[in-house]
Amino acid sequence: MAQKKYVIALGGNAIQKASQVGNIKEQFTNSTDACREFAKIVAEGHSIALTHGNGPQVGNILRRVELSMKEIYPLPLDTCVSDSQGGMGYMLQQVMKNVLFELGLKNDVVTVITRCIVDPNDPAFNNPTKFIGSAMPEALAKEHAAKEGWILKEDVGRGWRRVVPSPWPKSIIERRAIKILLDNGIITIACGGGGIPVKYAENGNIVGVEAVIDKDLASALLALEIEADSFVILTGVEQVKINFKKPDEKNISVLTLADAKRYLAEGQFPPGSMGPKIQAAVYYLESGGKEVIITSTEKINDAIAGKTGTRVVK
Repeated sequence: MAQKKYVIALGGNAIQKASQVGNIKEQFTNSTDACREFAKIVAEGHSIALTHGNGPQVGNILRRVELSMKEIYPLPLDTCVSDSQGGMGYMLQQVMKNVLFELGLKNDVVTVITRCIVDPNDPAFNNPTKFIGSAMPEALAKEHAAKEGWILKEDVGRGWRRVVPSPWPKSIIERRAIKILLDNGIITIACGGGGIPVKYAENGNIVGVEAVIDKDLASALLALEIEADSFVILTGVEQVKINFKKPDEKNISVLTLADAKRYLAEGQFPPGSMGPKIQAAVYYLESGGKEVIITSTEKINDAIAGKTGTRVVK
């Protein structure tokens, strides 16, 4: 098999599972399980850039900030995203290196603190939609809205969660460095939490922005900018489904670009779950990307081999 360059987007909820407390020990265990699957790809001689979500983690960081505001200075959202990049990057970097050691592989693993340029005039700033943090009952959500000024919306099937602006990523500042690392066989963890949202000020300086970028969109952009051979989006199901949880539910092995756009328009893929992943796949392919695979972490190697998963094709 010819050597390929993969961008693999791992959801933050795969690291901190909804059924768990979500403490550091559990996150390290979950990350190790995931990295055992990724290491098999590396063992085949391929290069991987691993991206990850941070919804539960950055939500917890923000909660700690809010609870300690009377004691120490608060942190803006972009700094919280950078903190999650560093902490989660350290965790993934450490467990990946340990898993590689078990397999007798000597690849280096690095984390790149990654910034994404956004447009300050993006309409997303007037309509916060990105869920962060843990779910809660409606009564508690109203309490937080009243006390802390949060904007909360219902995350269907989960409960009420805080929402923040989610502007479209325009470019990744560290793209050239990430490409050089991958081209030299170095496993790279990048675009954590969708990247740190930043903008260009009038004087040309780069400044942080209070927002959270969608991890799948940022990952698609990264795959384009580093000329990846394949963009893999990991989620909680083995294959994309239509008519989800209905009597006529159907798994999809191959999803054409035209059908993906049609299903999105029909509301088959909710904004809080599969919707962003399909949107990212559409964006990636329409922008010249080569291949999109959507599957679960546990099935990634079978999906790459064509045995399962959903391939989104032109």
